[in-house]
Amino acid sequence: MLLRPFLDGDLLELRVAHADPEVIRLTGIAGRQHSEEKLVHWYDTRNAQTDRLDLAVVDRATGACVGEVVLNQWDAHNRSCNFRTLIGPGGRDRGLGTEAVRLIVGHGFERLGLHRISLEVYHFNPRARRVYEKVGFVAEGVLRDALRDDDRWVDATVMSILAPEWAAHRGHPEG
Repeated sequence: MLLRPFLDGDLLELRVAHADPEVIRLTGIAGRQHSEEKLVHWYDTRNAQTDRLDLAVVDRATGACVGEVVLNQWDAHNRSCNFRTLIGPGGRDRGLGTEAVRLIVGHGFERLGLHRISLEVYHFNPRARRVYEKVGFVAEGVLRDALRDDDRWVDATVMSILAPEWAAHRGHPEG
């Protein structure tokens, strides 16, 4: 697995990921999917952003883009940012997501000088929460009724990891 800037050829796999029912539900974008035109524009402009870092998650075995990792909502004064990820069907259940999270978080602390990286994970996504915990993210609290999922409300857990924690375990807190 490797992380790199987006290439024009990634759009096919990203379309598949954005149309995947599991991605739509787990990322909370249900009802807010982008049109083809907006999706193309979004990925065409990611590499030019100066206040965020969007990278393609690439399966080395196939060369295919299987998702993305993003450091956004940059707060320069507090040296902090938000993290989010999306892994499509072609990248699941092989450890690529865990490896991608470790790489981008390590980059954030070791190369960008961040002090804090935070995220939100919906309660119906225990697989993602386990990945974040494996990398060293710690639960801080719950945002109640943060997402409307069909006819019910779903909570989100706020998690973060700090630079001193990363320095102590480098994304392997369990051993």
